[in-house]
Amino acid sequence: MNKELSSQVQRMFAGLNNQSAAGALPAPGALANLLSRHVVPTSATTIVTAPPRELVYFATAAVEVWLRSVHSFLISVSLTRASPIWSSVAGYYSSHYSIRAFAHLFGVFHLHRKKRVVHLEKAANHFVFRIEKKQGGDREHKLYWKYVKEHPQLAKDPFFYASQDDQPRSDGSHRNKANYSDHVDRFPVFLPLEAEYLEERVERISTILFSDVPVPDADNFPDIENVQVVAYHRIVKFRQLVDEAIGTENRFWKVQRSPSWCPKTLTFSVVDPVFAALYAGK
Repeated sequence: MNKELSSQVQRMFAGLNNQSAAGALPAPGALANLLSRHVVPTSATTIVTAPPRELVYFATAAVEVWLRSVHSFLISVSLTRASPIWSSVAGYYSSHYSIRAFAHLFGVFHLHRKKRVVHLEKAANHFVFRIEKKQGGDREHKLYWKYVKEHPQLAKDPFFYASQDDQPRSDGSHRNKANYSDHVDRFPVFLPLEAEYLEERVERISTILFSDVPVPDADNFPDIENVQVVAYHRIVKFRQLVDEAIGTENRFWKVQRSPSWCPKTLTFSVVDPVFAALYAGK
């Protein structure tokens, strides 16, 4: 991680080390509401100072949406046998939430209602918000996936690529098949969710060895295992990046990095031998 990104993340999380982790998450929509107040409707681009107290909202937004990613992954795993369709959809959103978490950590936020994209940028020894009017193709999923894929921190990491739905071998096409195709016809006998199966499945996903990124393939729908594997690795990658930037003793992150509602088998670890170099983006 370069010093500039490390410093940015440290400054985002600094204010969270001075308060109890309990109740540190702000109200729903807090960051969107805060940034919306800076929007000038008649201006295509607006630049305003980003005070330290507002940087904290990027940290909490990144962590909260990462927690959504973790929770969605567990939902996907739980539904593997009960509902291949919803397992696929939840697995896709686990990945999408991780992508959003990275984007917020890197300082990007999409204001849907205001039709603006906000970029956190360094200016001398302080930060500013550059607020730009959305372009025609700036849909949320494509915008975040493209930005994260092109960020220097992840540009060489094969787990991160642009969102594409015009070819079968892609997260987006696989999600679209579950959501929009007719005659999907995947209705197994419904089985009650079992904690034991959840734990076994999580352990399996975290220990799979492979030599290339297992991109979900709509032509192999439901390609649930690949959906879950890429989602899990993105979850782990975010956690590792924050750990690298601020360590594990920040009062807020120390609590959030290991959610109390996770099963004990979700250790946020991956098997290194076969895939270590590729996973590290080397």
